[in-house]
Amino acid sequence: MEHAHSGMTRRDLLKALASAGLVSALPAGIAQAATPLSKRILVVVELSGANDGLNTLVPYADDAYYRLRPKIGIREAKLRKIDDHYGFNSSMSGFEKLYKDGRMAIVHGCGYAQPSYSHFTSMAYWHTAVPNGGEPYGWLGRVADAIDPELTPNFLVNIDERQSLAVRAARHVPVVFDDPERFMRKGLHQSRSVLDSVSESQSGNPSQRFLDEVAQSAKQASQRVRAAWDSYKTPVDYGIISLDLPKVAAMIAADLPTRLYHVGYRHNAFDTHVQQVDQHQRLLSYVSDSIAGFIKDMDRIGRADDVTVLVFSEFGRRVAENTSLGTDHGTANHMYVIGKPVRGGHYGKAPLLTDLDENGNMKYTTDFRQVYASLIEGWLGYADSKSLLSGQFNTFPLFT
Repeated sequence: MEHAHSGMTRRDLLKALASAGLVSALPAGIAQAATPLSKRILVVVELSGANDGLNTLVPYADDAYYRLRPKIGIREAKLRKIDDHYGFNSSMSGFEKLYKDGRMAIVHGCGYAQPSYSHFTSMAYWHTAVPNGGEPYGWLGRVADAIDPELTPNFLVNIDERQSLAVRAARHVPVVFDDPERFMRKGLHQSRSVLDSVSESQSGNPSQRFLDEVAQSAKQASQRVRAAWDSYKTPVDYGIISLDLPKVAAMIAADLPTRLYHVGYRHNAFDTHVQQVDQHQRLLSYVSDSIAGFIKDMDRIGRADDVTVLVFSEFGRRVAENTSLGTDHGTANHMYVIGKPVRGGHYGKAPLLTDLDENGNMKYTTDFRQVYASLIEGWLGYADSKSLLSGQFNTFPLFT
Protein backbone atom coordinates (compact mmCIF):
# COMPACT_ATOMS: atom_id res chain seq x y z
CA MET A 1 0.00 0.00 0.00
CA GLU A 2 1.50 3.32 -1.08
CA HIS A 3 1.33 6.27 1.26
CA ALA A 4 2.13 9.73 -0.01
CA HIS A 5 1.18 12.78 2.00
CA SER A 6 -1.06 15.08 0.01
CA GLY A 7 -2.40 18.56 0.65
CA MET A 8 -1.08 22.09 0.51
CA THR A 9 1.71 23.01 2.91
CA ARG A 10 2.00 26.38 4.60
CA ARG A 11 4.81 27.28 2.20
CA ASP A 12 2.65 26.31 -0.82
CA LEU A 13 -0.15 28.44 0.58
CA LEU A 14 2.06 31.47 1.00
CA LYS A 15 3.48 31.10 -2.51
CA ALA A 16 0.02 30.82 -4.01
CA LEU A 17 -1.26 33.83 -2.11
CA ALA A 18 1.84 35.85 -2.93
CA SER A 19 1.41 35.20 -6.65
CA ALA A 20 -2.14 36.48 -6.33
CA GLY A 21 -1.07 39.51 -4.30
CA LEU A 22 -3.03 38.32 -1.27
CA VAL A 23 -0.36 37.78 1.39
CA SER A 24 -1.37 41.00 3.12
CA ALA A 25 -4.87 39.57 3.49
CA LEU A 26 -3.66 36.68 5.66
CA PRO A 27 -4.87 36.60 9.26
CA ALA A 28 -2.38 38.07 11.71
CA GLY A 29 0.46 35.67 12.51
CA ILE A 30 0.08 33.17 9.66
CA ALA A 31 2.99 34.61 7.69
CA GLN A 32 5.36 34.69 10.63
CA ALA A 33 8.73 32.97 10.31
CA ALA A 34 9.11 29.43 11.61
CA THR A 35 11.00 28.65 14.81
CA PRO A 36 14.61 29.85 14.41
CA LEU A 37 17.05 27.04 13.74
CA SER A 38 18.95 27.90 16.90
CA LYS A 39 15.87 27.03 18.99
CA ARG A 40 14.88 23.76 17.32
CA ILE A 41 15.15 20.67 19.48
CA LEU A 42 15.14 16.99 18.49
CA VAL A 43 14.25 14.33 21.07
CA VAL A 44 15.01 10.76 20.02
CA VAL A 45 13.13 7.96 21.81
CA GLU A 46 14.47 4.43 21.39
CA LEU A 47 12.25 1.38 21.98
CA SER A 48 14.85 -1.27 22.73
CA GLY A 49 14.16 -4.92 22.08
CA ALA A 50 12.48 -4.51 18.68
CA ASN A 51 8.91 -3.30 18.94
CA ASP A 52 6.27 -5.27 17.05
CA GLY A 53 5.06 -2.65 14.59
CA LEU A 54 2.25 -4.81 13.21
CA ASN A 55 0.53 -4.97 16.61
CA THR A 56 1.29 -1.31 17.29
CA LEU A 57 -0.29 0.13 14.16
CA VAL A 58 -2.50 -2.70 12.93
CA PRO A 59 -3.36 -3.04 9.20
CA TYR A 60 -6.83 -4.31 10.04
CA ALA A 61 -8.04 -4.05 6.43
CA ASP A 62 -5.41 -6.57 5.30
CA ASP A 63 -6.66 -10.16 5.51
CA ALA A 64 -3.09 -11.45 5.33
CA TYR A 65 -2.41 -9.96 8.77
CA TYR A 66 -5.08 -12.16 10.38
CA ARG A 67 -4.09 -15.26 8.37
CA LEU A 68 -0.53 -14.98 9.67
CA ARG A 69 -1.58 -14.02 13.20
CA PRO A 70 -4.72 -16.04 13.89
CA LYS A 71 -4.31 -15.89 17.68
CA ILE A 72 -2.36 -12.72 18.48
CA GLY A 73 -3.79 -10.56 15.69
CA ILE A 74 -5.83 -7.72 17.21
CA ARG A 75 -9.40 -7.63 15.95
CA GLU A 76 -10.80 -4.58 14.27
CA ALA A 77 -13.39 -3.89 16.98
CA LYS A 78 -10.64 -3.48 19.60
CA LEU A 79 -8.53 -0.97 17.68
CA ARG A 80 -8.29 2.80 17.77
CA LYS A 81 -8.90 3.40 14.09
CA ILE A 82 -7.20 6.33 12.40
CA ASP A 83 -8.37 5.62 8.85
CA ASP A 84 -9.94 2.89 6.73
CA HIS A 85 -6.83 0.71 6.80
CA TYR A 86 -4.99 1.23 10.11
CA GLY A 87 -5.77 1.36 13.80
CA PHE A 88 -3.54 1.82 16.84
CA ASN A 89 -3.41 -0.76 19.61
CA SER A 90 -6.29 -0.19 22.02
CA SER A 91 -3.91 1.02 24.76
CA MET A 92 -2.59 3.90 22.64
CA SER A 93 -5.08 6.69 23.18
CA GLY A 94 -2.23 9.22 23.28
CA PHE A 95 -0.91 8.23 19.86
CA GLU A 96 -4.42 8.16 18.42
CA LYS A 97 -4.99 11.76 19.52
CA LEU A 98 -1.59 12.94 18.31
CA TYR A 99 -2.27 11.47 14.88
CA LYS A 100 -5.80 12.85 14.63
CA ASP A 101 -4.53 16.27 15.75
CA GLY A 102 -2.13 16.25 12.81
CA ARG A 103 0.95 16.04 15.01
CA MET A 104 2.24 12.62 13.93
CA ALA A 105 3.96 11.42 10.79
CA ILE A 106 4.04 7.64 10.35
CA VAL A 107 6.84 6.39 8.10
CA HIS A 108 6.25 2.86 6.80
CA GLY A 109 8.62 0.02 5.97
CA CYS A 110 11.76 1.41 7.63
CA GLY A 111 14.86 -0.77 7.58
CA TYR A 112 18.07 -1.37 5.65
CA ALA A 113 19.66 -3.89 3.26
CA GLN A 114 21.17 -7.13 4.59
CA PRO A 115 19.46 -6.79 7.98
CA SER A 116 20.92 -8.14 11.18
CA TYR A 117 18.62 -9.94 13.63
CA SER A 118 20.96 -9.27 16.55
CA HIS A 119 19.67 -6.59 18.92
CA PHE A 120 23.17 -5.32 19.65
CA THR A 121 24.35 -5.26 16.05
CA SER A 122 21.23 -3.80 14.52
CA MET A 123 20.97 -1.10 17.19
CA ALA A 124 24.59 -0.16 16.46
CA TYR A 125 23.62 0.29 12.80
CA TRP A 126 20.73 2.57 13.77
CA HIS A 127 22.91 4.46 16.25
CA THR A 128 25.67 5.11 13.71
CA ALA A 129 23.48 5.25 10.57
CA VAL A 130 26.05 3.02 8.88
CA PRO A 131 24.57 -0.49 8.46
CA ASN A 132 27.13 -3.25 8.06
CA GLY A 133 29.92 -0.76 8.74
CA GLY A 134 32.33 0.09 11.52
CA GLU A 135 31.58 3.77 12.07
CA PRO A 136 32.95 4.83 15.50
CA TYR A 137 30.67 7.85 16.00
CA GLY A 138 26.93 8.07 16.40
CA TRP A 139 24.65 9.91 14.02
CA LEU A 140 23.55 12.39 16.69
CA GLY A 141 27.19 12.93 17.65
CA ARG A 142 28.07 13.74 14.05
CA VAL A 143 25.05 16.06 13.80
CA ALA A 144 26.18 17.88 16.96
CA ASP A 145 29.68 18.36 15.59
CA ALA A 146 28.28 19.69 12.30
CA ILE A 147 25.61 22.11 13.51
CA ASP A 148 27.48 23.35 16.59
CA PRO A 149 31.16 23.81 15.68
CA GLU A 150 31.53 26.18 18.66
CA LEU A 151 31.01 23.19 20.99
CA THR A 152 28.28 24.74 23.12
CA PRO A 153 28.23 23.08 26.58
CA ASN A 154 25.22 20.83 27.23
CA PHE A 155 24.35 20.80 23.52
CA LEU A 156 23.95 16.99 23.37
CA VAL A 157 22.25 15.08 26.21
CA ASN A 158 21.78 11.34 26.71
CA ILE A 159 19.59 10.25 29.63
CA ASP A 160 20.41 6.64 30.39
CA GLU A 161 22.44 4.38 32.66
CA ARG A 162 25.34 4.52 30.21
CA GLN A 163 26.25 6.45 27.10
CA SER A 164 24.58 5.41 23.87
CA LEU A 165 26.65 4.97 20.74
CA ALA A 166 24.19 7.34 19.03
CA VAL A 167 25.64 10.36 20.88
CA ARG A 168 29.33 9.50 20.61
CA ALA A 169 31.01 12.41 18.84
CA ALA A 170 34.47 13.32 17.58
CA ARG A 171 34.40 16.79 19.18
CA HIS A 172 31.36 17.17 21.39
CA VAL A 173 31.29 15.66 24.87
CA PRO A 174 27.70 14.51 25.49
CA VAL A 175 26.13 15.04 28.88
CA VAL A 176 25.09 11.60 30.14
CA PHE A 177 23.09 11.05 33.32
CA ASP A 178 20.27 8.95 34.72
CA ASP A 179 19.04 10.51 37.97
CA PRO A 180 19.33 14.34 37.96
CA GLU A 181 19.46 14.48 41.75
CA ARG A 182 22.54 12.26 41.80
CA PHE A 183 24.21 13.69 38.71
CA MET A 184 27.73 14.73 39.68
CA ARG A 185 31.28 13.59 39.06
CA LYS A 186 31.93 10.29 40.75
CA GLY A 187 34.56 10.13 43.45
CA LEU A 188 35.28 9.11 47.02
CA HIS A 189 33.67 11.15 49.79
CA GLN A 190 37.12 12.30 50.89
CA SER A 191 37.76 13.86 47.45
CA ARG A 192 34.31 15.47 47.11
CA SER A 193 35.46 18.97 48.03
CA VAL A 194 38.29 18.83 45.48
CA LEU A 195 36.00 17.65 42.68
CA ASP A 196 33.41 20.30 43.48
CA SER A 197 35.99 23.09 43.52
CA VAL A 198 37.38 22.56 40.02
CA SER A 199 38.10 25.95 38.44
CA GLU A 200 39.03 27.09 34.94
CA SER A 201 42.37 25.75 33.80
CA GLN A 202 45.47 27.94 34.03
CA SER A 203 47.84 25.18 32.92
CA GLY A 204 50.17 25.68 29.99
CA ASN A 205 50.21 21.94 29.36
CA PRO A 206 47.66 21.13 26.57
CA SER A 207 46.79 17.70 27.99
CA GLN A 208 46.30 19.03 31.50
CA ARG A 209 44.27 21.95 30.15
CA PHE A 210 42.00 19.55 28.24
CA LEU A 211 41.41 17.45 31.36
CA ASP A 212 40.69 20.56 33.41
CA GLU A 213 38.23 21.80 30.80
CA VAL A 214 36.41 18.47 30.75
CA ALA A 215 36.20 18.53 34.55
CA GLN A 216 34.92 22.10 34.54
CA SER A 217 32.34 21.23 31.86
CA ALA A 218 31.14 18.20 33.85
CA LYS A 219 30.79 20.29 36.98
CA GLN A 220 28.79 23.00 35.22
CA ALA A 221 26.59 20.47 33.40
CA SER A 222 25.69 18.62 36.60
CA GLN A 223 24.88 21.87 38.38
CA ARG A 224 22.61 23.08 35.59
CA VAL A 225 20.83 19.74 35.24
CA ARG A 226 20.19 19.49 38.99
CA ALA A 227 18.97 23.08 39.12
CA ALA A 228 16.61 22.50 36.19
CA TRP A 229 15.17 19.37 37.79
CA ASP A 230 14.80 20.99 41.20
CA SER A 231 12.79 23.88 39.76
CA TYR A 232 10.59 21.79 37.45
CA LYS A 233 6.99 21.16 38.43
CA THR A 234 4.22 20.03 36.11
CA PRO A 235 0.55 19.07 36.42
CA VAL A 236 0.83 16.93 33.27
CA ASP A 237 0.38 13.17 33.66
CA TYR A 238 3.13 11.23 31.86
CA GLY A 239 1.67 7.86 32.82
CA ILE A 240 3.21 4.99 34.78
CA ILE A 241 6.59 4.91 33.00
CA SER A 242 7.71 8.30 31.72
CA LEU A 243 10.68 7.25 29.53
CA ASP A 244 12.74 10.04 31.18
CA LEU A 245 10.77 12.61 29.20
CA PRO A 246 9.95 14.77 32.27
CA LYS A 247 13.73 15.19 32.67
CA VAL A 248 13.92 16.43 29.09
CA ALA A 249 10.98 18.75 29.73
CA ALA A 250 12.72 20.15 32.83
CA MET A 251 15.83 21.01 30.82
CA ILE A 252 13.80 22.61 28.05
CA ALA A 253 11.76 24.59 30.58
CA ALA A 254 15.01 25.82 32.13
CA ASP A 255 16.13 26.98 28.67
CA LEU A 256 19.31 24.93 28.61
CA PRO A 257 21.12 25.16 25.25
CA THR A 258 20.54 21.45 24.54
CA ARG A 259 19.23 20.78 21.03
CA LEU A 260 19.69 17.01 20.81
CA TYR A 261 18.32 14.55 23.37
CA HIS A 262 18.44 10.75 23.36
CA VAL A 263 16.29 8.68 25.74
CA GLY A 264 14.88 5.20 25.60
CA TYR A 265 12.69 2.41 26.89
CA ARG A 266 15.51 0.33 28.29
CA HIS A 267 16.55 -3.28 28.89
CA ASN A 268 15.21 -4.87 25.69
CA ALA A 269 11.66 -4.49 26.97
CA PHE A 270 10.10 -5.02 23.55
CA ASP A 271 11.65 -8.43 22.89
CA THR A 272 8.26 -10.18 23.02
CA HIS A 273 8.92 -13.80 22.06
CA VAL A 274 6.42 -15.35 24.48
CA GLN A 275 2.78 -14.52 25.36
CA GLN A 276 3.11 -11.18 23.69
CA VAL A 277 -0.39 -9.70 23.65
CA ASP A 278 -0.91 -8.43 27.20
CA GLN A 279 2.72 -7.54 27.80
CA HIS A 280 2.99 -5.63 24.54
CA GLN A 281 -0.24 -3.77 25.18
CA ARG A 282 1.09 -2.56 28.54
CA LEU A 283 4.38 -1.44 27.03
CA LEU A 284 2.59 0.47 24.30
CA SER A 285 0.36 2.20 26.84
CA TYR A 286 3.44 3.44 28.69
CA VAL A 287 5.04 4.75 25.48
CA SER A 288 1.87 6.36 24.19
CA ASP A 289 1.02 8.02 27.52
CA SER A 290 4.52 9.34 28.15
CA ILE A 291 5.04 10.83 24.68
CA ALA A 292 1.56 12.35 24.61
CA GLY A 293 2.24 13.80 28.07
CA PHE A 294 5.54 15.26 26.91
CA ILE A 295 3.92 16.98 23.91
CA LYS A 296 1.21 18.35 26.20
CA ASP A 297 3.91 19.64 28.55
CA MET A 298 5.62 21.41 25.65
CA ASP A 299 2.30 23.14 24.94
CA ARG A 300 2.07 24.12 28.61
CA ILE A 301 5.50 25.76 28.75
CA GLY A 302 5.15 27.42 25.35
CA ARG A 303 7.81 25.36 23.57
CA ALA A 304 5.65 23.13 21.35
CA ASP A 305 6.79 24.94 18.19
CA ASP A 306 10.42 24.21 19.05
CA VAL A 307 10.34 20.44 19.66
CA THR A 308 10.14 17.35 17.44
CA VAL A 309 10.21 13.75 18.70
CA LEU A 310 11.51 10.72 16.77
CA VAL A 311 10.46 7.22 17.88
CA PHE A 312 12.24 4.13 16.53
CA SER A 313 13.19 0.54 17.29
CA GLU A 314 16.13 -1.50 16.01
CA PHE A 315 13.98 -3.80 13.85
CA GLY A 316 10.45 -5.15 13.69
CA ARG A 317 9.09 -8.62 14.35
CA ARG A 318 8.41 -11.53 12.04
CA VAL A 319 4.96 -11.33 10.45
CA ALA A 320 3.73 -14.77 11.53
CA GLU A 321 3.12 -15.45 15.21
CA ASN A 322 5.23 -18.18 16.81
CA THR A 323 4.06 -21.24 18.75
CA SER A 324 4.58 -19.40 22.06
CA LEU A 325 2.02 -16.76 21.07
CA GLY A 326 4.75 -14.20 20.56
CA THR A 327 6.80 -12.90 17.66
CA ASP A 328 10.40 -13.46 16.64
CA HIS A 329 12.99 -11.03 15.29
CA GLY A 330 12.02 -9.45 11.99
CA THR A 331 12.86 -6.57 9.70
CA ALA A 332 10.89 -3.53 8.55
CA ASN A 333 9.09 -1.31 11.02
CA HIS A 334 7.43 2.06 11.45
CA MET A 335 9.17 5.23 12.56
CA TYR A 336 7.15 8.02 14.15
CA VAL A 337 7.93 11.74 13.93
CA ILE A 338 5.82 13.70 16.39
CA GLY A 339 5.26 17.33 17.33
CA LYS A 340 3.45 20.54 16.52
CA PRO A 341 5.85 21.40 13.66
CA VAL A 342 5.20 18.01 11.99
CA ARG A 343 3.09 17.63 8.88
CA GLY A 344 1.05 14.64 9.97
CA GLY A 345 0.06 11.66 7.87
CA HIS A 346 1.45 8.51 6.27
CA TYR A 347 4.79 8.48 4.44
CA GLY A 348 6.56 5.79 2.45
CA LYS A 349 5.25 2.52 1.10
CA ALA A 350 3.89 -0.15 3.42
CA PRO A 351 5.54 -3.57 2.83
CA LEU A 352 3.21 -6.21 1.40
CA LEU A 353 2.29 -8.97 3.83
CA THR A 354 1.76 -11.24 0.83
CA ASP A 355 5.30 -10.71 -0.47
CA LEU A 356 7.65 -11.77 2.32
CA ASP A 357 11.30 -12.79 2.07
CA GLU A 358 12.59 -16.33 2.46
CA ASN A 359 12.60 -15.95 6.26
CA GLY A 360 8.97 -14.84 6.42
CA ASN A 361 9.88 -11.21 7.02
CA MET A 362 8.67 -8.02 5.38
CA LYS A 363 10.84 -6.45 2.69
CA TYR A 364 11.84 -2.99 3.79
CA THR A 365 10.68 -0.15 1.54
CA THR A 366 12.21 2.88 3.27
CA ASP A 367 15.86 3.22 4.24
CA PHE A 368 15.71 4.52 7.81
CA ARG A 369 18.35 7.09 6.90
CA GLN A 370 15.74 8.84 4.77
CA VAL A 371 14.04 9.79 8.03
CA TYR A 372 17.35 10.87 9.58
CA ALA A 373 18.06 12.98 6.49
CA SER A 374 14.59 14.51 6.70
CA LEU A 375 15.22 15.50 10.32
CA ILE A 376 18.72 16.81 9.67
CA GLU A 377 17.70 18.94 6.70
CA GLY A 378 14.03 19.66 7.27
CA TRP A 379 14.09 20.24 11.01
CA LEU A 380 17.64 20.98 12.17
CA GLY A 381 18.37 22.96 9.03
CA TYR A 382 21.70 21.39 8.06
CA ALA A 383 21.62 21.10 4.28
CA ASP A 384 24.40 18.56 3.81
CA SER A 385 22.93 15.41 5.35
CA LYS A 386 24.89 13.43 2.75
CA SER A 387 28.17 14.19 4.51
CA LEU A 388 26.73 13.04 7.87
CA LEU A 389 25.03 9.88 6.61
CA SER A 390 27.70 8.70 4.14
CA GLY A 391 25.23 8.82 1.29
CA GLN A 392 22.42 10.74 -0.36
CA PHE A 393 18.96 9.80 0.90
CA ASN A 394 15.69 11.18 -0.37
CA THR A 395 13.88 13.21 2.26
CA PHE A 396 10.21 13.35 3.21
CA PRO A 397 8.29 16.65 3.57
CA LEU A 398 7.70 16.02 7.27
CA PHE A 399 7.56 19.62 8.43
CA THR A 400 5.24 22.53 7.87
